[in-house]
Amino acid sequence: MSQLTVDTPHGPAAVKLHRAPDARAALLLGHGAGGGLTAPDLVAATRAAQRVGVDVALVEQPYRVAGRRAPPPAAQLDAAWLAVADELGRRSFDGMPLVFGGRSSGARVACRTASAGGAAAVLCLAFPVHPPGKPEKTRLDELDSVEQPVLVVQGERDPFGRPPPHAHRELVLLPGDHSLKADPDALGRAVGEWLDRVLRPLD
Repeated sequence: MSQLTVDTPHGPAAVKLHRAPDARAALLLGHGAGGGLTAPDLVAATRAAQRVGVDVALVEQPYRVAGRRAPPPAAQLDAAWLAVADELGRRSFDGMPLVFGGRSSGARVACRTASAGGAAAVLCLAFPVHPPGKPEKTRLDELDSVEQPVLVVQGERDPFGRPPPHAHRELVLLPGDHSLKADPDALGRAVGEWLDRVLRPLD
């Protein structure tokens, strides 16, 4: 694992690179709103990606690097993410296909930026469909707007809701809640199998 800093319009972002032998693609993963890069689902997804020949960049947003817990507006998160993706695509991944992904808030960022960032696919871990108890405040438009292949891994008891079926989107339900820590092995299998399948046409 190696670490680097990437300058963005909203301050430096921190990146932890996990390399895979003879990598064929790269997966960029973002954290949740108040969480970090050691969340169990991010760890499981990282290991699964490496096993199928995909490099992983765990991206810490500038606000977290600066020590703040509350995220800034979506436009700032998206701009910082795209700056990191552009820099890594040129500096670290040598033009390989990029898969955008993340957990919770990070999954929302990945969806909103997939088109502008040229992502080949999008991985959503615990996508927050709506705030707990407020289904009327849906964020499904962010998920539905993604035209690339999407995998959503969701806990069966996630209080943030569950997305319905949609074109280009696969949904895997696992035991547990929003943390997705109940069965990391199953999560890893789902992520690894999906990555291997969606990247095969790009090999």
